[in-house]
Amino acid sequence: MKSWVLLSVLVLAANMLQQYCVDGQQAQVPCLFAFGGTLSDHGNNNNLRTRAKSNYGPYGINFPRGSTGRFTNGKTQVDFIAEFTRLNTFIPPFGNLRGLDKEILKGVDYASGSAGILMDTGSHLGSNIYFLRQISDHRNVYTRIGTILGGIEKGREHLRKCLYYVNIGNNDYIYNYYLPQFYPRYRRYNPEAFAQVLIDRYLYHIQELRRLGARKFVNVGVGRIGCTPYALAMNNRTNGSCVEEMNAAASIYNAKLRSLMDQLNNKKFGDDGSKFIFVNSTARNLGVVASGFTVTNASCCPTGTGVLCVPNQTPCQNINQYVFWDKFAFTEPFNKFLALLAYNGSNPDYVYPVNINTLAQS
Repeated sequence: MKSWVLLSVLVLAANMLQQYCVDGQQAQVPCLFAFGGTLSDHGNNNNLRTRAKSNYGPYGINFPRGSTGRFTNGKTQVDFIAEFTRLNTFIPPFGNLRGLDKEILKGVDYASGSAGILMDTGSHLGSNIYFLRQISDHRNVYTRIGTILGGIEKGREHLRKCLYYVNIGNNDYIYNYYLPQFYPRYRRYNPEAFAQVLIDRYLYHIQELRRLGARKFVNVGVGRIGCTPYALAMNNRTNGSCVEEMNAAASIYNAKLRSLMDQLNNKKFGDDGSKFIFVNSTARNLGVVASGFTVTNASCCPTGTGVLCVPNQTPCQNINQYVFWDKFAFTEPFNKFLALLAYNGSNPDYVYPVNINTLAQS
């Protein structure tokens, strides 16, 4: 009996310590849920029938066991945000969850390589988990959390304190709008109209997350997609100059997304505490080159004629100087650079109206 009591005390103490990091500081949020595409995928594509996979070397070379399904050499921005908010854990991909695994209390990653806001984005590469399906997967987790904590209301109370990180939309341009041979949108919509289609669907999904208890949102805009090695190769830009048509389209979308965040922040929602911040991925003057990232138009890993790394090839030796790992996704050092900008708000052009640190503590 004494042994049983001692074991119960130890288990209780371990559960209480889950919200603390090794340095003794309390985690800023109890959990982090990530939605998105290639840049945030933690391995959800590993078992899908798709060419958008990264579960092979040299992806993941920074991890002791090698590739995980992340489209980079190491950590994603989601990983770093979990680290900065002192969650002290890797957010697991939804595809790896089993039953009522209690690790979901600290968050889940639903992102999927090649996926977008639109259901057919990236489908020419095979299957992916588009935004609507990610929401559906989260609804499943929402129910599980309620079961673990002893009821839906207790589950919602837990989720209201969590961070919801949404980085999606890049693929809707890269793997949809600018591939007219596969998709009709480029011929059907001008950039303004296409951006509005995306924003309307984005809002629908964000409101669904709110209905499932979400209150703290980090909304990441589309990046300077015209400066990716993918865009340069696709448009035969041998001089390294960006494809400004693509960047301009991304800026239109981002302006609409920022406006949407303002609208949502100005709504009271019954004073339920909903807060929305916007991360402007087309912001200029971020100090990229000054921070040591001097190679901005080439991939670190050998890619051949494709977008992804050629399997088991040796990457560049000076990774810390590279922005891009493959022709689309970032290196771990650049992921950390961007995540830190969003977390501490040192560049007000990048994160608005408050930084992730402030949002987490609100």
